[in-house]
Amino acid sequence: DCDSIQNEGGFFVKLSQRIRAMREDHDLTQTDIAKLLNTSQTVYSRYERDERTLPTEMLYTLALYYNISADYLLGLTDEPKALK
Repeated sequence: DCDSIQNEGGFFVKLSQRIRAMREDHDLTQTDIAKLLNTSQTVYSRYERDERTLPTEMLYTLALYYNISADYLLGLTDEPKALK
């Protein structure tokens, strides 16, 4: 089923790891990103801890903000290519 496919490849874990790494690489706090995403720091921390699934619109916002492909955040590529 779909859950086993996603979890088998580490999809959600990689996403949570990558959003945290990008935030830390840009010297931002969880509160900074939570404001960008119009959510609370508590909710955002759950995305980084893989306790909640990041909504598509937030994934889109993060990709634009960091100027990288959503494929990188999703773990579909290891190349954080800049958006065109």
